Order: sequence, then C-alpha cells, then structure tokens
Amino acid sequence: MVGPERPQFVLFGSSIVQYSFSNHGWGAILADLYARRADVLLRGYAGWNSRHAVQILDQVFPKDAAVQPSLVIVYFGGNDSMRPDPDGLGPHVPLPEYIENMRKIVLHLKSLSAKTRIIIISPPPVNEHQIRETLSDTIPDGSRTNEGCRIYSEACLKLCHEMDVKCIDLWTAMQQRDDWLTACFTDGIHLSSEGSKIVLKEILKVIREAEWKPSLYRKALPAEFAGNLYLDVDTPNGKITVNSAI
Repeated sequence: MVGPERPQFVLFGSSIVQYSFSNHGWGAILADLYARRADVLLRGYAGWNSRHAVQILDQVFPKDAAVQPSLVIVYFGGNDSMRPDPDGLGPHVPLPEYIENMRKIVLHLKSLSAKTRIIIISPPPVNEHQIRETLSDTIPDGSRTNEGCRIYSEACLKLCHEMDVKCIDLWTAMQQRDDWLTACFTDGIHLSSEGSKIVLKEILKVIREAEWKPSLYRKALPAEFAGNLYLDVDTPNGKITVNSAI
C-alpha cells in the first residue's frame, strides 16, 4: 500500500478492460482525469467470460481486505455471447448461466462494503465485416454477431435494473454515432480511441448523476496535497518560500 490512501476504482473485465490502458483507451483517460484523487486499478483478462470471472472473485476482491474499492466497473458478456463451438471449448456461456454469473458478481461486490459502488457495462456492438477481415484466423465466421451482443446486452441491463445497480447500455450508446462501424473498432471487436471516448463519456455521466454519498464525481474528491504548494528553501541568502508547483 502506497499512501496517502485514496479511493480505489477497479476496472474488472475481459479484453475491453485489459486493453483500456492502450491506444488512448478509456481506462487510461479515466486514471488521468482522477490523478491525485483516486487510484484506478486494472484487473482485465483478455479472452475471459463470466464463468472465468466468478471463479476468481475471492482472489481479486477478498472480503477481508483492509481497503475495499470505492467503485468497481465491470464488463463481461462479449465473449459469452459467441456461438458455441462444436467441441464445446470456446468462450460461449449460455444466456441463463451468464445472467446468474453476473448476479453472483454483483452480489459479491455488494458484500465488500456498504460504500462500494458498482457500474456494469453491457456488451457493445461489433462490426461483423471487420471481424471477418481482421480476425478470421482466430474467430470462425459468424461466431460473433451483433445480434448475439444485443441479446446479452439486454439481459445484462435487465438484471442490473432488477438488482438496482448502475449500468451502461453500451450496445445502444455506440450505435448512436453514425460512423460507429468504421470509427469505433480496431478489429471489429476491440475499441479504437473513438470507441473508448464513448465508454468514458457514459462512465463519467453515471458517476456525475449518481446520488452516491460520498460522491465519486471528480470535482467532489479532494486533490491530494492540494494545499502544499509552497516550500521553505534554505539558500545562501537565507530561507525563502517558493511555489513548488512552478
């Protein structure tokens, strides 16, 4: 633990979380915006689905930890929504199991602390044509579809409403942009800097509008050592006070 203690924001999910600190990603920008106010911690696991997530909840979020996160942003579902492989070894998770896995994740996070807040991001859309062009060697044609993402996104949002958890309808939000198919992805699945801007905008909107006490809105959090701008410095001509921010 490095002090002083700050609020912890944990990003927990699959590749869209893991890669959020690269390519001008939403995680990196969030960390920059909250510099000196909160620590943004990355727990992203590319290729994972909700089944993987529930198996390691106690390790990533131990209930007996001395410090619990103030905010957890969760994303799983894109890999779950893929069509099942004939051999049964792919990342697909049946919709009823996905819903129950997300329920388990939310219940675990709620049990950490009365002040731990949660935002769930629903599966975003995909560009199927771009997937065929760039990922045909790893993703079989037709195994990841926009329709599949819609179904899992709607199920995710419905569960969040039932459990009174803040959620982001990323499937809809991204498609509000006219050029989303060409601007928002690097390969049809993973987000470009433009796609990340949409994620960040939606996260900040939820944080700003949430009636959480204490508020986690950036401007409501104190900047660390904000008053310590002036230092006394010994010089050959005596002690002087300087502005350390210069």
